[in-house]
Amino acid sequence: MPLGSPYGGQRICLATHHGKERALARPFALGLGAFSGEVQRLDDALSTCRSKAWIGLEQSGLGLGMASEASFGPHPAVPMLAVGQELLVFIDRARDLTVVEQRIEWRTNYAQKRLKPGEDPIPWLKQVGFPSHGVIASPSERADGPFFKDLTDPVVLQEALAACRRLASQGQVWLATDMRAHRNPTRMRSIRRLGVELVRRLGSPCPGCGAPGWGVIDRQAGLPCRCCGTPTDLLAVEVWGCPSCEISAPRARRDGLEAADPQHCPWCNP
Repeated sequence: MPLGSPYGGQRICLATHHGKERALARPFALGLGAFSGEVQRLDDALSTCRSKAWIGLEQSGLGLGMASEASFGPHPAVPMLAVGQELLVFIDRARDLTVVEQRIEWRTNYAQKRLKPGEDPIPWLKQVGFPSHGVIASPSERADGPFFKDLTDPVVLQEALAACRRLASQGQVWLATDMRAHRNPTRMRSIRRLGVELVRRLGSPCPGCGAPGWGVIDRQAGLPCRCCGTPTDLLAVEVWGCPSCEISAPRARRDGLEAADPQHCPWCNP
């Protein structure tokens, strides 16, 4: 933890089912020690993340808890581009404090593939990073599975593909990247980066009330076009705030960009 952090030397429980302590231990190594608890995802990412953190607190008896969740899908504006949203929730029971840190992650191997009978899966497997990154296979038209998980070995994968083809009426197999953290090194690195950001935030006191957790609470689009001034979808303002009191302050982009290239403008480049 940063010097002066109110959490230096304390223990925290991490509710995880997929080895996320391997990603978060280093960012928290100087100040936080114990990780425990697990729960399956039952709701949207943020609600599940909060629930997991609280379950970890209840099961461990500790006063500090944390959990991680994520969601993945196509970019809303560019459907062919996959993005992920990583979340970390930190709860301080004594201070009645909840800090949510999140980031949009562009570096993801999230993908799916419908494999036709006789089609070679190797090109797609190379694209998603197999075998260092796991994949999941299931018969194409069967929503109830069976699902073959933990596929990181080429021989085992071929056996799973053969089983899926036998179960599928048309011999097609649905392949998907395994986005569970312990089967996805790319996601593990993303969780680690987010952990670093959370540690920095917990070491930042609110300028108003002094509570830990001062940081970004909202991002507002609308960066004006450099040529015509029309608002674009690019980030214009970050709103910094406190998780304990209502104080907040808008700030310009940290990269100093004050205008958008016309290629992003709905008027100049409709």
